[in-house]
Amino acid sequence: MSSASEGRFLSSSVPSLTPTPRRTTLRTGDGVRIEAVYTPCTAGSARPDGADARDTAVVLAHGFTGSADRPAVRRAAEVFAQRAAVITFSFRGHGRSGGRSTVGDREVLDLAAAVAWARSLGHRRVVTVGFSMGGSVVLRHAALYTSADGSGEGPGEGEKDSGDRAGRVGRRTEACDGRAGAHTDAVVAVSAPARWYYRGTAPMRRLHWVVTRRTGRLVGRYGFRTRIHTEDWDPVPLSPVEAVPLIRVPLLIVHGDRDPYFPLDHPRTLAAARGHAELWLERGMGHAENAADEDLLTRVAEWTASA
Repeated sequence: MSSASEGRFLSSSVPSLTPTPRRTTLRTGDGVRIEAVYTPCTAGSARPDGADARDTAVVLAHGFTGSADRPAVRRAAEVFAQRAAVITFSFRGHGRSGGRSTVGDREVLDLAAAVAWARSLGHRRVVTVGFSMGGSVVLRHAALYTSADGSGEGPGEGEKDSGDRAGRVGRRTEACDGRAGAHTDAVVAVSAPARWYYRGTAPMRRLHWVVTRRTGRLVGRYGFRTRIHTEDWDPVPLSPVEAVPLIRVPLLIVHGDRDPYFPLDHPRTLAAARGHAELWLERGMGHAENAADEDLLTRVAEWTASA
């Protein structure tokens, strides 16, 4: 959901002060190798509010056809690194990661591996920020992975509340690796869809052609360097709007009023699914990380520091 049709990505005036990033390969709960990059915080130990910037890490989840090394992702990492350490990674089937993209389903395992890595590096607080497909992943991840200290009911307890919806949470939880520290402390979803199989815009109809047709998957592989799984979802994963009521940590939803992929009923539906979610509708903004300018990224980074 992050493709060339989104237009030229915005440049940044952030000075190049970021220390040399640290690269590694993570292994997900289902055995897929994921490339990941750790960028230390450039602000030192003290934040303006007096908190220790080293406590927090922000994990950035890119959109469909993106990767950890795409310019828009690196630009976002530079902005967030002024306030916290940053981990970027490539979802399965993208960049140098292994496996094939399931377009938002098993990608929750990729994000869980990145969050667990952040905590293993000593960060006590981790915030997930996702764009487009990555936005749907951070929402589902926050519903599936909860801390042991009570910040969230957790999938097991949530199963008691919501019938078929929670039953599907439970089935998907069986696929989670259950690693310690894979939960998030706050969530930001930028340009995220509210529901699956949306074909109401021309860009989404083209995306469905890429994902569902053999010729389209060849275009994805050789045109966008994205390897896409050939099998349909079984079972269909919990949709983002179904996941939102199960999230028990601070939630920010950001969406542009000129998004060519998902119109404004998507963010409004997501926000309505949880009464105390924060919703930012950005005037003139297009879609995902390519359309997020430095001002917006800075405001989101400030939100992640204080949420």
